[in-house]
Amino acid sequence: MSMNFRLPVEPAAAQIHAQLETMKRAHLKDGPPTVALRKDRIDRAIDLLRSHKDALVEAINADYSCRGRQQTLLADILASVEGLRFNREHLDAWVNQPATTEPFPGVKARVDYQPLGVVGIISPWNFPIVLAFGPLAGAFAAGNRVMLKPSELTPATSELLAELVARYFDSDEFTTVLGGAETGAAFSAQPFDHLVFTGSTQVAHHVMRAASENLVPVTLELGGKSPVLVGKDADLQRAAQRVLTVKTFNAGQICLAPDYVLIPRNRVREFVEQAEAAVSQMYPTIRANPDYTAMINTRGFERQLALVEDARQKGASIASLAPTGEDLSDPAVRKMAPTLITGATDTMRVLQEEIFGPVLPVVTYETFDEALAYINARARPLALYYFGDDAAEHEQVSTRTTSGALVVNDAMTHVFFDTLPFGGVGGSGMGHYHGEYGYRAFSHAKPVVFQSAGGESNLLMRAPYLAASEAAVNSMIDA
Repeated sequence: MSMNFRLPVEPAAAQIHAQLETMKRAHLKDGPPTVALRKDRIDRAIDLLRSHKDALVEAINADYSCRGRQQTLLADILASVEGLRFNREHLDAWVNQPATTEPFPGVKARVDYQPLGVVGIISPWNFPIVLAFGPLAGAFAAGNRVMLKPSELTPATSELLAELVARYFDSDEFTTVLGGAETGAAFSAQPFDHLVFTGSTQVAHHVMRAASENLVPVTLELGGKSPVLVGKDADLQRAAQRVLTVKTFNAGQICLAPDYVLIPRNRVREFVEQAEAAVSQMYPTIRANPDYTAMINTRGFERQLALVEDARQKGASIASLAPTGEDLSDPAVRKMAPTLITGATDTMRVLQEEIFGPVLPVVTYETFDEALAYINARARPLALYYFGDDAAEHEQVSTRTTSGALVVNDAMTHVFFDTLPFGGVGGSGMGHYHGEYGYRAFSHAKPVVFQSAGGESNLLMRAPYLAASEAAVNSMIDA
């Protein structure tokens, strides 16, 4: 294959398969890429993003109809560049073989981290760059080739990515596949050497089922309902500011966005007041504010309205944090104001479904044990956010709950640190990447053993089994 080759939009499954086989053959023919080539691929990815950041910002803005420029620069472009750069800077240390061990006297062994081959990446629409280039960084560092299926819900961005990838990479190094749900299904059914999917839990069931037909290992980054647990003595101004910062970033269309707040019953009113103050300071206007992101499409906008209306009809109190007098009902604008739902109960959709928007239900508790039990009765979240300075509370949250990550006195901060693994657990996903964790995830850890000249460890398996050899085995058992 040569530069600038692209698969047609909505390719047939056979075309996707043929391209994958071409990439696999190239991987086998060329062998594991040198560290220099891996760095070169990472450098080209960085150059692609840096040189075309304005065009990418404009494409994402067009797909959303309004997406804050700084949000895209920070979360999509900078986060991608930083991740790629981190992998490049630490690659030499990662590829150095671990020290040789001696598992048996005279036997030498080591572990080689070997490229898997071709990694498939299915990236979503909410952060269409970083959720493609994040796993790409680890895949390239580990020496793999990559086939990317970006979302059809961001067509301008996906088309631009396909054009730029074809310009910067040979198609047997990095290829994009454009298309809708049918193409996605065909993509997930391919015999990749590893498959990364970021998206909804519902779709993940289909992806994992398809991958299992070829025994393809998967990394699933899903989301779910990440709780905010507010301690009894927490600083509510700090909690409200930091929670609403993330809940309004990208209009809450984030897998890691706080999905509900657990708070002592006697502190609800103060939290609502602090939330109102925080939002009015960040967004004095919303409708014509270029910093406030629209919902991705009409369906997404109407779903947020439906979640609120369902809660209202079931007895909840609704606190819209929209600027006074501002009409946000126009579905053509698709601006959903931050909205707090107090008196939320489990009968309401907002506590049953991942919200993926700026709607935030508030659930009350009487005792801290009750709050922990509430979290543990639900699927394990991608992240848990605890606000408070009580050491005993913090210890209980850390030891008695399980989540993809735990962040204290903030929300979502951990995702920007490449020294930390990123991933879910249980219903929020499986596997993780970022930094060295990604390098390991997209490598095969292959043990290499050098038997001693006398083959002593082998001799214990060889018949006839004599009393002396049994005695040696027993001595090792009893050592």
